[in-house]
Amino acid sequence: MLSGAVIAIDGPAASGKSTVARLLARRLRLAYVNSGAMYRAVTWWMLRHHADPGEPQCVLALLPGMPMECGLENGVSTIRMAGEDPGPALCDEAVNQNVSAIARIPEVRRLLVDKQREYAEQCDLVMEGRDIGSVVFPDTPYKFYIDAAQDVRARRRALQGQRDSITERDRADTSRKTSPLTIAEDAHVIDSSNLTIDGVVGEIIGRLKLKGMEVPE
Repeated sequence: MLSGAVIAIDGPAASGKSTVARLLARRLRLAYVNSGAMYRAVTWWMLRHHADPGEPQCVLALLPGMPMECGLENGVSTIRMAGEDPGPALCDEAVNQNVSAIARIPEVRRLLVDKQREYAEQCDLVMEGRDIGSVVFPDTPYKFYIDAAQDVRARRRALQGQRDSITERDRADTSRKTSPLTIAEDAHVIDSSNLTIDGVVGEIIGRLKLKGMEVPE
């Protein structure tokens, strides 16, 4: 792969994209970046400082001074806020309920897209999210969209211990004005409803080989 190459993995909530991207990165010996965790970290920070995610002006007042550090450790993306790793708190119910509101704010998206693009200046990587192939890295030739039936995704979400509504998340992600969840025109779509994680990863690797990528054995 050329320096700065990015494999973009997009898809809706509970489609399996995070698990797929993580395993794919390990198989290809590339860095793994979870862009969704960045939006969750901003949400966590705003809630901790009593900013109402539903009031953009409250968020924008805190955004310039937000001490967010994005890095890599052992090939996996990390986030620290004022030196603190939010860790499991990024999956708290309050974060789940408010992250879509934060992700709708254009200034937040611009800030985080810049940070996401900085990763590609450091190394080749697999990045997963909702607008990686359509907005963050529109020129990458390696774009994949992982989907699954809504009822399948709802069951997966429940097994993860998350109680937010898949229907509401889908509506919020696809209807926002800035960088909505969409399928990039040149993305390869994979329905993971009846596939194992290994099956999805295997299909992606097969497509990468067809595009001429050298894949480690």
